[in-house]
Amino acid sequence: MSEDSEKDYSDGTISDEDESDEDMFMKFVNEDLHQCALLSANSFGDPFFPRTTQILLEYQLGRWVPRLREPRNLYGVSSSGPLSPTRWPYHCEVINEKVQHIDWTPSCPEPVYIPTGLETESLYPESKEDTMVYLAEGAYKEPCFVYSRVGGNRTPLKQPLDYYDNTLMFEARFESGSLQKVVKVAEYEYQLTVRPDLFTNKHTQWYYFRVINMQAGIIYRFTVVNFTKPASLYNQGIRPLFYSEKEAKAHHIGWQRIGDQIKYYRNNPGQNGRHYFSLTWAFQFPHNKDTCYFTHCYPYTYTNLQKYLSGINNDPVRSKFCKIRLRVLYHTPARNMVYILTITTPLKNSDSRKRKAVILTARVHPGETNSSWIMKGFLDYILGKSSDAQLLRDTLVFKVAPMLNPDGVIVGNYRCSLAGRDLNRNYTSLLKESFPSVWYTRNMVRRLMEKREVILYCDLHGHSRKENIFMYGCDGSDRSKTYLQQRIFPLMLSKNCPDKFSFLACKCNVQKSKEGTGRVVMWKMGIRNSFTMEATFCGSTLGNKRGTHFSTKDLESMGYHFCDSLLDYCDPDWTKYYRCLKELEEMERHITLEKVFEDSDTPVIEITLDVESSSRSSDSSESIDCQTYLLKLTSQKKHLKTKKERNSTLARHQNAREAQKVYDRGHLLRRHKESNSDVKDTRPNEPDDYMVDYFRRQLPDQGLGE
Repeated sequence: MSEDSEKDYSDGTISDEDESDEDMFMKFVNEDLHQCALLSANSFGDPFFPRTTQILLEYQLGRWVPRLREPRNLYGVSSSGPLSPTRWPYHCEVINEKVQHIDWTPSCPEPVYIPTGLETESLYPESKEDTMVYLAEGAYKEPCFVYSRVGGNRTPLKQPLDYYDNTLMFEARFESGSLQKVVKVAEYEYQLTVRPDLFTNKHTQWYYFRVINMQAGIIYRFTVVNFTKPASLYNQGIRPLFYSEKEAKAHHIGWQRIGDQIKYYRNNPGQNGRHYFSLTWAFQFPHNKDTCYFTHCYPYTYTNLQKYLSGINNDPVRSKFCKIRLRVLYHTPARNMVYILTITTPLKNSDSRKRKAVILTARVHPGETNSSWIMKGFLDYILGKSSDAQLLRDTLVFKVAPMLNPDGVIVGNYRCSLAGRDLNRNYTSLLKESFPSVWYTRNMVRRLMEKREVILYCDLHGHSRKENIFMYGCDGSDRSKTYLQQRIFPLMLSKNCPDKFSFLACKCNVQKSKEGTGRVVMWKMGIRNSFTMEATFCGSTLGNKRGTHFSTKDLESMGYHFCDSLLDYCDPDWTKYYRCLKELEEMERHITLEKVFEDSDTPVIEITLDVESSSRSSDSSESIDCQTYLLKLTSQKKHLKTKKERNSTLARHQNAREAQKVYDRGHLLRRHKESNSDVKDTRPNEPDDYMVDYFRRQLPDQGLGE
């Protein structure tokens, strides 16, 4: 496909006005061809006829009539055909079996592991008596990506070990699987090496493998020996995930947290003196001769996504009611498709251009599967039948990229694409062929901004060292105008989801090492509310969820709360907006006063949203703990009103604002001077006339944008 043709529709956005054009296009490509002979122009030997495969010749009425070849079908999810097959690097060995898991949520939250102090550090010196039971050699046949095939390596698969004794049999050559080597070091103990991201020698965090030939009631021990992060959530209680096919079939039980004697520790230095870290845990299998799986986080594969999108496309209610258009944004280096969803209520007039846009992306880091579960929850809600979902579709245009790095997801990478690079550090890159995901996404956003205002961008991620769910944002040097307003949406989200989302863990900062991330690039392009949402791999330390792991339902619920917070943020009734703004001012004032008492030369401390992550990971450095009394400042949200109910009170609030604007300014200034005479008086019970000052600030148009 030529570059020009790619520009026509690969990086283009699907606006409401394009709907009629798309309908005509689909009618055109779906027309039955006339029964006639077809030849390509390339098959003619005439030197004066252009040699091309894009011109077809139809034999009609005794002569050849040239016409252009029809455009490729832009719709990767079709009701009339199968899903697009997954493509792998040609040298990757892939088993034929399709791995599937049931959806299941535990009846009770699963508690984190509490160390007993008796955990041991398993250190295994190399021995000739050790037995290698699994080795993934095929992944290292090429130093870089060459080309892809459907199904990967077509040669017969090597079986590392035949069945014998009671030795466990391991397998990870399936979609999103990751395991490099397994050595049996004792009767029931195994040393595991996780595979680094393809075409790199690092990023060993994600593991996902299958085990068979086990015995029930025996205590086994697994030890992963090549982690590279000094800090880990395994030191804070996270347990590995376990899945039993017999449990799923007999009791409909899916992924569950298992493991005892869990410990994460530094082991012997590796090559070049580099230190590695080990994770060890003990457990018992529930059944003999079962088929079981272990993983770092709930899997969500490229095939899972395609089935989900196909279900939307084939649903007569959602596809017709919501007018969802699924289009291929571009192909990855391995020729897997990346999908962009446009979700809005279609209109046939120019009023649709007045709608503002929201952009949501996920899985730029393939091993952060929790982001896909949040994305699934968002899509389930925004495509639902509720009046609030309808209100959002009527008000906004959503551009959604559910999986930006399908190549990495398919091969089981944790962080990188098949270029061996972190895509979330290359949004500024001009290398379209090396980083097509971020190149086309950036251009799609730029073209969208030419048509309509984008009020919010959010990139979904996972975090391997911190608990709860939180956000990273951006902040400029001009604090006086917008730096508090950028924190309103995260504060609203914390009110809507107080047992999962931590506002105190959030920060707003732009480090030099993060200038190539999606949130910083979009912010510099002009999207003021540009965020990265980070979801822990572990669980919560807040409210009723404290000390428990997040389930898939917990993660999906964050997608709903995201939509709920958008309703609050976009509400034409600005009450909640200004309430949050006032709380942020109160927070800043309390922290400023405490800092003044400690050091009079210290400037005002900002309430910041957490730094996204170090240059080597999406994890950030530990945030500075805020005062515990700030927790009391988050209040419960009121029940959301429908659009009709909100509009009925709009006029009343507008009149109230006008009255506040003409309030006696002298009286306000006099109260302000009196309060400054005693810096300890923070006036927590200040009357409503304090809000007059906020209306004199530079505020967004109806709270939606600049």
